[in-house]
Amino acid sequence: IPEAQRSAYTTRWEDIEEDLAREAFSELFSHIRMVYRKSKPKGTLIKEFKEHVTALASPVGFMDKLLEPMARAFQEITDAAYDGTATSKQVNEHLKWLNRLEFNDWVPPALAYFTRHSGNPERILQFVQDLERLAYALLIMGRSINVRIDRFSRVTGEVEIGADLSDPQSALQLTVKERGEVSAELDGAVYENYAPRARTAIALRLDSLLSGGGATYDYPVISVEHVMPQTPKAGSEWLNAFPDAVERASWTHRLGNLALLTRRKNSAAWNYDFPVKKTAYF
Repeated sequence: IPEAQRSAYTTRWEDIEEDLAREAFSELFSHIRMVYRKSKPKGTLIKEFKEHVTALASPVGFMDKLLEPMARAFQEITDAAYDGTATSKQVNEHLKWLNRLEFNDWVPPALAYFTRHSGNPERILQFVQDLERLAYALLIMGRSINVRIDRFSRVTGEVEIGADLSDPQSALQLTVKERGEVSAELDGAVYENYAPRARTAIALRLDSLLSGGGATYDYPVISVEHVMPQTPKAGSEWLNAFPDAVERASWTHRLGNLALLTRRKNSAAWNYDFPVKKTAYF
């Protein structure tokens, strides 16, 4: 950067770093690298930045046209703080659910889209709605990090060339086969098939959809627990209601037998018969 401008640009750089905080500032650079590289890292961040982030050719342009717009978008996305439009509340609701996920592979395409279409709230809303659906579908289908990175990188590429993201062939859209797979997974042993954070995110998202958004959970700890216990005690009502061990096992870990609870309430109920458990739960 020309010497006469260095002090001003240094201040702007430090302001961005202060606004985001150091850890998030570092994370932003990893996401920018992914926007350009579109694959897992194969070298150091600095090395890959120099090789793939073409905007670095002009340091002033990098600051003006890439880093500052990306930083603004990153803050809106990770804080679920898209503001100033009639659709802001809906956009931020989708962003909130995206940020609940245990992975953040979805951030690079979101950065690419927000920096290009921030002035078009209707398009932003449609994009985050579709992006959230894709991200949760990949979670439910148990896709590996490599598969997720490839899929989200394809979305980023489509954003960059201005492709029609509503086209059924777009990487942003679920195929008919994928929709069927999601349905099949949700009809299976959800508790057993997912790690705690993943199954809590899935259960909370489904609960919000089924309640029309009316149910909210602001407790510091939320757990997914069984209604019928995994191991009912001898002589319990559960064994009378479900005498067939195979049938009982088939229902134990499915959505119909799961409830969202605070940990405190769970410890009060645990292995009891239904009337006692229901009183403790409600």
